[in-house]
Order: sequence, then C-alpha cells, then structure tokens
Amino acid sequence: MYATGGDIMTDISSSRSIAQLYEADLTWVDGRFQRDVRVAVDTAGRIEAVGALDGNVTQQLKGKALLPGFVNAHSHAFQRGLRGHGETFVEGAGSFWTWRKAMYELVGRMDETMMYELSRQAFEEMLAAGITTVGEFHYLHHDASEAGFAFDDVVLRAAADAGIRIVLLNAYYATGGIGEPLQGGQLRFGSRSVSEYLDQLDALAARMTSQTQSLGMVAHSIRAVPIENVMILQQESDKRGMVLHMHVEEQQEEINACVDHYHHPPMALLNEHVAVSSRFTAVHCTHSAAADLDLYLEAGGNVCICPLTEANLGDGLANIPRMLHHNGCVCLGTDSNARISMLEEMRWLEYGQRLQLQQRGVCVDDAGQVAPRLLEMATLNGARALGVRAGAIRKGAWADFVTIDLDNAALRGSPDESLLAALVFGSGNDAIAGVCVGGRWFDF
Repeated sequence: MYATGGDIMTDISSSRSIAQLYEADLTWVDGRFQRDVRVAVDTAGRIEAVGALDGNVTQQLKGKALLPGFVNAHSHAFQRGLRGHGETFVEGAGSFWTWRKAMYELVGRMDETMMYELSRQAFEEMLAAGITTVGEFHYLHHDASEAGFAFDDVVLRAAADAGIRIVLLNAYYATGGIGEPLQGGQLRFGSRSVSEYLDQLDALAARMTSQTQSLGMVAHSIRAVPIENVMILQQESDKRGMVLHMHVEEQQEEINACVDHYHHPPMALLNEHVAVSSRFTAVHCTHSAAADLDLYLEAGGNVCICPLTEANLGDGLANIPRMLHHNGCVCLGTDSNARISMLEEMRWLEYGQRLQLQQRGVCVDDAGQVAPRLLEMATLNGARALGVRAGAIRKGAWADFVTIDLDNAALRGSPDESLLAALVFGSGNDAIAGVCVGGRWFDF
C-alpha cells in the first residue's frame, strides 16, 4: 500500500487553490453513477467542486468507479487479535458471554506493542476494505498498571500511521455489572470518576492537531455506566459539541439485569432520562421493544448495526424494517473485526432480514432499490453518527473516496445502472482498487 498525491493547480473558475482534480469513468453523485464528472479537491483535503469542471486532470482514474469512502461507525480495533479464537465449542453451544471470556484473556496479555500492532493491522485492513473513516469505540485504556490511559494515544498513533480518518470514541466505563465493582480485566477499562474521564478527554482534545483525528464520547453500556452518569455524559457531550455512543440492548441478559435494577429496560431509561438527538448513537438495539425504539427514533437518535459481529456472537437480528419505517438513521460498524468488509456488512444487513422475514427487498428506497440505501448506511449515515463531514461526494465534504475496479471479474459487464447492486451483492474486497483520505491516495 502506498500513498500518492497531485500537483498544486488553480482552477480557472475559482480563486481558491485546488490541489487535485480527479476524473473517474463513473462517479457516485446524487444517488447514481454518472459519467463525465470531475471532482476538485482543495489544499486542505476537502472537496471544492463537483461536476463538468475546467482544468487539467491530475489523476485520471481510468477503469475505475468513484464512491464516497465507507464510514465504519463502530469498531473495537484490539479485538482483531481474537480472529480465529473462540470458534471451538467443546462444552456445547457458546454465547456472547463465553466469547467475552476469550476477550478478557486477550486483554490480560495486552501490552503497548500488541495494542499498537493490532490496531494498526485493523485500520490498514479497513482501508483495504474501502473504509476511510472509523469510529473507534475505545474502552481498553490502561496498560498492566491499570491506570494512566496509555493506550488512548497508542490507538491514535496507530490510526495516524495507517492513514485512516479516526473519531476516537473514548469510553467511560465504571462498573463491572449493574451495581457491581470492576474486576479482573475490567480494571484496565475503568475511570475512577466522571471527572477523571472528562479530564482525560479534554487532554486528548488539546493534543489533537491532525485534520484526520477527532473525538467523541461514550457511555459503554448500562452494565458499565449508571444511568445518572449517562445523563451527565450526555450533558457534557452537548457542551463540547461531541457525539455520544452507547451499546444498547445487544443481549437479553443485559435487559433482564436492567429491569431487575431499574424496573425498565435500557432503551426506556434512555428515552426517559437522556436528551436523545442526532448526536446520540445506540449500538445494536438487537432486542429493543417496538414502543421504546419508536420513541428513540422519533427523537432523532441513530442506530448502528454490526451484522457480521452480531452473527458471529449469535446476538440475533434487530428490527430493521421498524427503524426504516420511522426513517431511522441506520449506520454500520465492523465491531469485533472478526471479518473486515463493509460490502459484506451491507449485504448481510439485507440478507439477515430476508432470512428472518422470508421476503426479498427489505431495505428498499422510494425507487424500490436496495443497494443505494445500503450504501447510504455505509457512508452518509455513519458520517452523521460520527459528526464528520464525509460520506458524500459534494462540496465541503472531506475528500474521502473509494475506487472500484470496473475490470474486476465479479463486476465485468455490469451496466451503469446495476453496477452498485452488483458491487454490494456480488463482489468482495478484491473489487476495491484504492482509497483516498483527505486527498491522500492509497492504492492496493
């Protein structure tokens, strides 16, 4: 993988300095592939103009289709180290909870070198899968000292070295279960107080100078964060203009424990106590009650679905039709990174629903098409959930792109109007030719 860039030029129709001018055979603009489209990128790495532009093309993307870079709204990079582990079931069927034991064993072995190498490996795989932005839901903060937040900077360094755009979703983690103390590996996740967590968040914010790095806030889950602290985190995220993410109702056991303690399931608690908005993202919502989900969506909240991880862990299937009926903003994540492919996340979001409902065409848009709506989940919706100006090829957005090889065997002969469906339902990562992050190209 190597990076390339264009020469500085000035567009004759603009007084601003244009760094690069791209032209692909096909470009995804306004919900369809179009020909004879050029994309101008300024010196800051943002899109300056899109259309029939004058000027000398600095990069002719022959035989390529240009799409907005994919946005991965939920990742735990260190869990890349679990790939291939926990897939033997000598004691019978496993579950999320038996998988979690293997995760804690990995945490116990983690040092700074391993954390960096696993994170960088995951981020480089994401780039090769067309992912240009990752929301890294980061809760493994500490080294063996169980203090100091050393791993926060390690993850940021790994992302910078890989070249991916990162929103570090820094997690607050306070309890080992509802009303229970942290224990074992959880001690490497914890903050001693909300104040300590916020101090670390502000210290990170002060050190961030790169255009490809930003911060968001996290309440890990109702297991790990008392509801009164979730409320404080939501208020603090509003003050800082940051997004707030939280695992919500992935497992029935989590819901049962919440009902036992609070007399309400997690989503109902959020609706009652938290000012849900477009800056709040609930991850999974696998077992959310219809009425609770409706209230959450009507308030403008996002939902992040992670189909490959949810399948791997046997979580179940979320009520996607209900989310879409309420025009819910559904985005996608790679979560445990057991397999990194945004094309497969898109595909299996739809296929899982088809299997459950025994019908074809679940995530359809107004034109009856599935692939454009899935692409929106993998781009624009993820960008909204992470609070970044990305996910679309339009003026003002970051110049984050993925190129598709039109000569790829799986796509060869596909007409323009069905190319996206062929990509989503019939191809894999080998169709991805390269990515661009803020004007910096990586070819594969």
